[in-house]
Amino acid sequence: MTKDKTGKLIVFSAPSGSGKTTIVRHLLKQQDLNLEFSVSATSREPRAHEVHGKDYYFISLKEFKQHIKNQDFLEWEEVYRDNFYGTLHSEVQRIWNLGKNVIFDIDVVGGLRIKKKYPEITQAVFVKPPSVDELKIRLKKRKTESDEKINMRVAKASIEMATAPQFDHILINSDLETALNDAHKLVKAFVDDE
Repeated sequence: MTKDKTGKLIVFSAPSGSGKTTIVRHLLKQQDLNLEFSVSATSREPRAHEVHGKDYYFISLKEFKQHIKNQDFLEWEEVYRDNFYGTLHSEVQRIWNLGKNVIFDIDVVGGLRIKKKYPEITQAVFVKPPSVDELKIRLKKRKTESDEKINMRVAKASIEMATAPQFDHILINSDLETALNDAHKLVKAFVDDE
């Protein structure tokens, strides 16, 4: 990745159902933060409502593996068997070329990899649900996945929660309005800091 135009990198990571996507969408609407969403690439099939290039770059498993070979990713991870997710260098550069800061809605492993690669320009925020039980309730309310998938996500969440201390900030999302305000304050202080 070239260093000609560089903004800040803001990482939001959390177990599925913690509310990170809701928080990121809220922050993107705040003009004072000058944010642009980093669209991740994935090898999984799109869900009914998802749009290529907006929610994810949906690419084949073969293409994804070729990008890995070419070292086109800032970070990538095989989250579930043959379900790869990653951030293309070109996506971050595209946003920097717009003169904006990059915001990520990304799994904990990917988030920590970005932080490790660019510690001086990255703010990593871990969004924590009030409890694993609450997380399970939120995932069930979505009605997007089978009980088996939900149980897989809950099991993974316990492991992910153990990584929270490695992030710059832990944001507890027990009350959404409070979490949105706290997230805005954190990001605002970081993007304004020269």
